[in-house]
Amino acid sequence: MKKTLGLLVGLLGLSLSTSVFAAWNKDWATQQKITIDTTNIKEAVNQAPVLVRLHSGNFDFTGANVDGADLRFIAADDKTELKFSLEKYDAVNELAVAWVVLPQVSSANKDLAISLAAGNESATSASDAQVLNDPALLARFAFSDNALLKDTGPNQLIAMGNATVQKAGLIAESANLNNSPLTITLPAAPVLANGGTWSVWLKPANLPQTAEIFKSGNVTLKLEGSTLVLQAGTANTQGGELKPGQWQHIALVFQGDQAIIYVNGQVAGQVAANDAQAAASVTLGQNLSAEVDELQFASTARSASWLALVAQSQGADASMVKVIPSDAEEEGEGGEANYMGILIDSLTVDAKVVIGILAVMFAISAWVMVSKARLVSRTDKDNALFLKRFQQSNTTDLLTLDKTGSYTHSSLFGLYKAGLREIKKREVDGKVALGGASIDAIKAAVDADLVRETQRMNSMMVLLTIAISGGPFLGLLGTVVGVMITFAAIAAAGDVNVNAIAPGIAAALLATVAGLGVAIPALFGYNYLASRVKNITIAMQIFVDEFITRTAELYGKE
Repeated sequence: MKKTLGLLVGLLGLSLSTSVFAAWNKDWATQQKITIDTTNIKEAVNQAPVLVRLHSGNFDFTGANVDGADLRFIAADDKTELKFSLEKYDAVNELAVAWVVLPQVSSANKDLAISLAAGNESATSASDAQVLNDPALLARFAFSDNALLKDTGPNQLIAMGNATVQKAGLIAESANLNNSPLTITLPAAPVLANGGTWSVWLKPANLPQTAEIFKSGNVTLKLEGSTLVLQAGTANTQGGELKPGQWQHIALVFQGDQAIIYVNGQVAGQVAANDAQAAASVTLGQNLSAEVDELQFASTARSASWLALVAQSQGADASMVKVIPSDAEEEGEGGEANYMGILIDSLTVDAKVVIGILAVMFAISAWVMVSKARLVSRTDKDNALFLKRFQQSNTTDLLTLDKTGSYTHSSLFGLYKAGLREIKKREVDGKVALGGASIDAIKAAVDADLVRETQRMNSMMVLLTIAISGGPFLGLLGTVVGVMITFAAIAAAGDVNVNAIAPGIAAALLATVAGLGVAIPALFGYNYLASRVKNITIAMQIFVDEFITRTAELYGKE
């Protein structure tokens, strides 16, 4: 199968390459680079949590332990292990999510990068579920399948409500509210004047809606239609528009005497909140039809940079954190992913079988095209030489042209010898005198050789027509089956993250590309060779007429 894939890569004109990254520990077989784009993080964020998503397109799950116990995240110095929490690891469906705490993230560090090590069968898990519990955190709900309404924060709270788990959440699993609110009772009523942050990832099922997102005391963040509206004591303000069916990060920050609404890390509204007071009990999602994920309450006002980091690193289309595949090619200071390597690694078994068949078809059609091109070229060359000699012959040497030259590859010379053979059969006492019936017999014999020569020239051309018509259909078959398998695996995993879908779909399409890669060269080759063979056939037909005519003129009976 490796040879088959090698043929495919040669067909597409692409090659694989490997990247080199400093070795952190020789006991770990692989180490790959992770880059963090800090461009939009204006102020430094200390102990910054970033989300790292692993999938078949950027990580080789077959080279790691089945439970991910050997995963390690290493700082840029290639020495320091970073604290992390592995929230999800599914080796079967090749999906994983990990929280990694970086010492500091800011735009001043433009080339921030860490590395991921794996491949140590004897390693034990270093994942720590408490790494996100910074001193300001009051509660964090990740809505995981086995602890849907349990707080993973320091206070181990329990949310009250009837939410249901959604397997394909934003980060791992999420919670479906379905107009059923959740109530969280904090250890004490937050003193908003001292600062605080309420945040959640929200995906409205539909809009418009009239609902409450957060409510505590006389503070309410409402959804009116598709607009956020904040009521903080006696003050109120609008706070931006939401979109249906999309994940959006919403944060309510209390800072001094101000209440600020953030949407996707950007300020969307602000109002004075001098008389705002919150109770110990906070309600999430009254009359709200939506999915929610990563609900957090903090006792301090999170900075704008902290919220921008959350929005840019955790969103469904987040591109801040980029895991460079182990077979990526380093260019200059950064690395470009080797997309062909990703596609081949993501191929399903059926696609490999189809591509293998196509590779064999390509090899056969290439051999046919090369051999036929050589044949017609040599035939044309020798035909030109013999035809010139034939046209210059006179009455005395017409029957001796076979003794005055060698035209090994000439089809015309073959026809001449067939006619000469028939003439010699009718020679009497060294003289040739042919009647009408004899000339017809000679022509019939030469025509028979012409047909056989035409068949020889066209032999194996059918293999090209098979490649032209069958290649795309075989490729399409591989694509359709590959897409079906990819969607079946996603349905079984319950995860519709684009990073999980894209490699499988792209790899399935590779079968169609391979089919076209077989058919297109065969199409051009067939048309070129067919025209050359047709010209040779026409030249043979003309030669037969000329030869029979001259024979009748020279040796026909009156």
